[in-house]
Amino acid sequence: MTEADTENLEIDLLLEAIFQRYGHDFRRYARASVRRRVKHFLAVTNVPRISDLIPRVLHEPTFFSQLLERFSIPVTEMFRDAPAYRFVREEVVPFLKTYPFVRVWHAGCATGEEVYSLAILLKEEGLYDKATIYATDFNDEALAKAKEGIYALDRVKAYTANYQAAGGAESFSEYYRADCNAAAIDSSLKQRVTFANHNLATDSVFGEMHLVLCRNVLIYFDRDLQNRALRLFADSLGRGGYLWLGSKEGLQFSEVEVLFRTVSRKWRIYQKKE
Repeated sequence: MTEADTENLEIDLLLEAIFQRYGHDFRRYARASVRRRVKHFLAVTNVPRISDLIPRVLHEPTFFSQLLERFSIPVTEMFRDAPAYRFVREEVVPFLKTYPFVRVWHAGCATGEEVYSLAILLKEEGLYDKATIYATDFNDEALAKAKEGIYALDRVKAYTANYQAAGGAESFSEYYRADCNAAAIDSSLKQRVTFANHNLATDSVFGEMHLVLCRNVLIYFDRDLQNRALRLFADSLGRGGYLWLGSKEGLQFSEVEVLFRTVSRKWRIYQKKE
């Protein structure tokens, strides 16, 4: 057995231990991404081998929580891919306005910047008061930060530029309160948002939605797990509902491709067929 084979076996055993002990299933995450994150965790914790992680993961929940953080990808910003938000404002929102209420599922919401971005968009379009946004992630620490809605003030300049490029109709400063080195999201943007723990690898359908967002999460899954997540999204959407994926993701060659029509190939926006 080569060193690479041994390392793969160690990773298999580690992921199985995590699943059996805690119920988090990373066995179908893209292996290159898992290997990179595990090896970085080895370096920062001074643990010599991957196999040495297993007993500590099994018997030290706090240690496992530190490792779990490495599997979360909280890389996000407000109005990320601003032209995509402009497209949603101009092409998707008019359809959503035809409903008496709007239900949105934001899967893999990380620390919440894009949740509040959508809330702002819906508010400006007169939809927020009849919307319910379910924002989910498997990372409880990221969810806590999202609920708090407090972000570094030095990021606000970039967020403001994104907001303007996304077709923002007001002054972005209306949506946050600056205090010392932090910007706190206005509490009105939290009233229609419910944050909850949900794992795309193990959990089930999340209600009947008009819009499902899952942006830049599927790229970390292998093909089988991508298909599982996409089936969840398809089953969670009512007919005519919209699915919005990340800029490097798509439905091409997936099991659910036939259920959708492409609204924007560039911005990875799809509509479930009637």
